[in-house]
Amino acid sequence: MPKKILLVVGLLIGLSLVAAGYMLDAELKAAAIHDDQDVIAVTRGMALDEILSKLESKHILRKAFILKLYVRLSGLKPVIRAGDYKFASPITPLQVLQTLEAGGIELNKLTVIEGWTRFEIADAMAKIKSLKVDRKQALALMNKTSLIADIDPMVQNLEGYLFPDTYFVQSDTKAEELIEAMVERFRKVWGKLANPYKLTAHKAITMASIIETEAKLAEERPIVASVINNRIARRMPLAMDSTIVYASKMIGKWKGNGIVYQSDLDLKSPYNTRKYYGLPPGPVGSPGQSSINAALMPASSSYIYYVRDPAYNNGKHNFYSNPQDFEVGVQKLRAWEASQKRNSH
Repeated sequence: MPKKILLVVGLLIGLSLVAAGYMLDAELKAAAIHDDQDVIAVTRGMALDEILSKLESKHILRKAFILKLYVRLSGLKPVIRAGDYKFASPITPLQVLQTLEAGGIELNKLTVIEGWTRFEIADAMAKIKSLKVDRKQALALMNKTSLIADIDPMVQNLEGYLFPDTYFVQSDTKAEELIEAMVERFRKVWGKLANPYKLTAHKAITMASIIETEAKLAEERPIVASVINNRIARRMPLAMDSTIVYASKMIGKWKGNGIVYQSDLDLKSPYNTRKYYGLPPGPVGSPGQSSINAALMPASSSYIYYVRDPAYNNGKHNFYSNPQDFEVGVQKLRAWEASQKRNSH
């Protein structure tokens, strides 16, 4: 009797091991789908278990413990060097291990700053040698409107749709692939935003691009959005310098010193919102998510003017509903600027 029991127990254990082996094999062949633009940094001294857990948190591994178990059972001792890693998608656990053992990749970083125009982005791309483009070539690639035309049928170029973020550039990354990644990043952000007033992407991103450069403080952005709406409703020119700066950049006349000259104000460009009523024909830069949210959900106010508050050095503004109060605010700012000049001498 004991022999029969031992035989049955042994058989059950054997079957369990076979089943476990099949399950492990199936899991090792099961592919995970993730954002293949993610770059994973492996720092010096990181243990394998820590690395695999990090990959699971990024959805590169479905179940980190499966690969941990495989490594222990197989007796492997993978050597993983510190560096930056990118992983294909879809990818199996065994392919993850192969990628780690192959070593990190050489990367350049391009950080698109909120408010940058396509001109600044093109300049930054031209500095990355592996992209093999100059400023003019990069700008030409930004005319590929098919990348965003389904969202904005009025699009003239990719201005406003090159989303501010840090992008990693491998040695074999093509310039057009980098631009596509920027647009794809925008599409993901746009797709998740609330749009209660059903603004078109064209209007929302044009407004947001102005808000981005007009308001440094996130809490002021919905108020600036309300100023834009109020001025349009009253058929008042927006008179916002950020659009004039963009008009100057378009023809290569912007001096880049932060000063808007009379020659800029006199430009006969539809982007000159001192001369022409309404929004400009398109975005004037790359807005961040905060500015896009402000355009989609503006504050409710009667403000039609704002002036920088001289009491603060952080970009704060004072807002006004009538020209008389606005003029008082302007005089206060000018008096403060004059005192600063005197104190600097």
